[in-house]
Amino acid sequence: MKAQTGTGLTESGSRVFVYEVEGLRQNSVSDLMTYPIRRSGSVSIAVPYSRMNQEMKRITQMGGKIVSIKPLEETATKAEVSGE
Repeated sequence: MKAQTGTGLTESGSRVFVYEVEGLRQNSVSDLMTYPIRRSGSVSIAVPYSRMNQEMKRITQMGGKIVSIKPLEETATKAEVSGE
């Protein structure tokens, strides 16, 4: 895995992962956002590799539970195969 350089994103810096999250709810942290949280069974969030840790903390603070983490490429490939 390559490191991030000052000239731009490298291989690891350009990777994107999809978090499947359950249980997000409106609370004091999410009240500070400019948009409401939609209640649902689960939601998918695309996260760049460089922000994975920050996003995990944010999801936890909003009462969510991360059910799965998959590379975006794997998710896109499955959708293409299933015809979604």
